[in-house]
Amino acid sequence: MDEIRLKYGCNPNQGNARVYVEDKLPIRVLNGRAGYINLLDALNAWQLVRELKEATGLPAATSFKHVSPAGAAVGLPLTDIEKLIYRISQNELSGLASAYARARGADRMSSFGDFIALSDVCDYDTAMIINSEVSDGIIAPGYESKALEILKNKRKGTYTVIQIDPSYEAPELEKKEVFGITFEQERNNLKVNFDMLKNIVTIKKELPENVKRDLIISLITLKYTQSNSVCYAKDGQVIGVGAGQQSRIHCTSLAGDKADIWHLRSHEKVLGLKFRQDIGRANIDNAIAIYVSDHPEDVIAEGIWQTVFTDKPSEFTKDEKKEFLENISGVSLGSDAFFPFSDNIERAAKSGVKFIAEPGGSIRDEEVIKKCDELGITMVFTGSRLFHH
Repeated sequence: MDEIRLKYGCNPNQGNARVYVEDKLPIRVLNGRAGYINLLDALNAWQLVRELKEATGLPAATSFKHVSPAGAAVGLPLTDIEKLIYRISQNELSGLASAYARARGADRMSSFGDFIALSDVCDYDTAMIINSEVSDGIIAPGYESKALEILKNKRKGTYTVIQIDPSYEAPELEKKEVFGITFEQERNNLKVNFDMLKNIVTIKKELPENVKRDLIISLITLKYTQSNSVCYAKDGQVIGVGAGQQSRIHCTSLAGDKADIWHLRSHEKVLGLKFRQDIGRANIDNAIAIYVSDHPEDVIAEGIWQTVFTDKPSEFTKDEKKEFLENISGVSLGSDAFFPFSDNIERAAKSGVKFIAEPGGSIRDEEVIKKCDELGITMVFTGSRLFHH
C-alpha cells in the first residue's frame, strides 16, 4: 500500500486523513503538505487539463477552487488588452504561461487561493506568473529546475507542489463512501471531441473552427465542474462558470454575470482606473468587480475611494455598461444537461452568446430551439450529459 498523510480532512476537526492506493500512487508531493481539498482539486484539475490538451493540441491550464474550475484555458497568445486586465508585465510568454494567465484571469475573485493544474512541464514563465498570485498549490507532470525553485520559495516555503505521472490511468471502476455506504460506478471515460458538435439543430448552422474549439473547452470544463453547471467561453478560454446550482437558470445567470464582468474589465473606464501602489492584487480585483457591478457607488463614495484609488473614478452608469455589453457577440456556451426552458437562452443571449452546446432530450427542446432561431443562435445537441458530483 502507498499513502500520503494529509493535514486533516475537509475541516480541521476531521483527522486521520490520507490518500492511498493498494499499488503505487501516481503523485509525489515535492514541496509543502497537501490538504484533503487540495488533492480533490488537484486530481480533478489534472484530468481537465489533460483532456483539453488531448482535444485541442494546445497547452492547457486551469484554476480550481472547492472542486470546481474558476477558469480554464489553452495557450493562445494574449492581446495587449488581455495583458492589461490580467496584469501581465512580460512581453513574451510561453504557451503554457499564456494558458494559466487566461485561466486565472477568467474570474480573478474566485481564483483567489486557487489550486493550479498544468498540462505540461511547468516552465519559468509560468512559475513567475504563479509567484505573483495568491495560490495554494499546483499539480503538473514536471517542473523545470528554475520554475521549481521559484515555487518552493512561495508562501515562505510552504507552497504545495505536486508532480503527477502523466501516463497514469485510473481503474475503470471508481468508488466513494458516503455515510458509511460505498458507491461504485464506471469512471466517466466519455471523450469530449469535435464529433460531438455535428448535430446542429437550429436554422443557423454557422460553427467556425474557433467556435468549435471554444465549445470543446466549455464542455470539457463542465465535465469536471460540480453540477448543475453552465460554462461561457470565448477566444480559447472560459470566461464564466456557474457551478453547483440547483436550478439551470441560476447556473446560466451566475455564469453570465461572471462573463459580463470579464467583458466589462476591458472597458476604457476600467482600464483607466488608477490604483494606489500599496494596494494588493486581490483588493484591486475586488474594487474592479464592485466598480462594474450595479452598485459602483460603493467604491466611488466619498471617503472610500481614497483607500484604493489615486484619483476618484468617474461614474460608470448602467446605460454605459448596457451599451458596451450589447456590442459583445461570438460567445460560446456549454451546458452539462439540457435546458428545460427557453429563459436560459434569453439570459445567455444578453451576454453575447451566439453558439450553444447542450445534450438535448428535454420535452421542451422545440421551444428552446425556437428561441435560439429567434435570437440568431447556433445550437448543437451533443447527446451526452456531463453531470459531475
